[in-house]
Amino acid sequence: MTDLSAFPITKKWPAQDANVLQLYSFPTPNGVKVSIALEEMRIPYEAHTVTLSDADVKSPEFLSLNPNNKIPAIVDPDGPDGAPLGLFESGAILIYLAEKSGKLIGKTAADKAKIIQWVMFQMGGLGPMFGQLGFFSKFAGSEWEDKRPQQRYIDEGKRLLAVLDKELDGKDWIAGDYSIADIAIAPWLAALDFYGTKELVAWEDHKNVVAYLDRFLARPAVVKGRTIPPRG
Repeated sequence: MTDLSAFPITKKWPAQDANVLQLYSFPTPNGVKVSIALEEMRIPYEAHTVTLSDADVKSPEFLSLNPNNKIPAIVDPDGPDGAPLGLFESGAILIYLAEKSGKLIGKTAADKAKIIQWVMFQMGGLGPMFGQLGFFSKFAGSEWEDKRPQQRYIDEGKRLLAVLDKELDGKDWIAGDYSIADIAIAPWLAALDFYGTKELVAWEDHKNVVAYLDRFLARPAVVKGRTIPPRG
């Protein structure tokens, strides 16, 4: 049995099987990226529900693994050179898992570069912009009288969807074969439904994106991964 006592997070969320990868997450667009990847790569893991409440994400135990107090995070008992490794940031975790498993990161160095390029597109653009769109459309920002911030993110959402729609023309997946780039991007597209913003960003005008998300959501590993860990 691997000793994970060096990771204080395991005191609040004890491992039932310390020999498998430990996932600390919640089913948000960022959170499900890792569970989907683990399902697609068939890497054994144990999922722990970390809610978005301060009692969880700002607890000393969680902050010991991710000082930025955001899900998801992992502890891999079989990290580099066989030593346990803690890791946070969903994009970094996707790249780590793909390299560890040799799956969903392309067959050549050029493939890998293109895939990581689109992972970064999501991390630096799609996620932050759609997240702000949600804030100003569904959450507290929707109550503000000044609608200029909301319009800024509506416009940016339309622009980003247009970028994806053009890139997906004639392709099933964003970087050629199905990859971690799709696992990074598609959950944020699905979030537009939750935010109630599809009409605002002219979703139906982006036919390639609509078909792309449908393909993604139909994958068995995606269906399962989107429900892990449960909301608790």
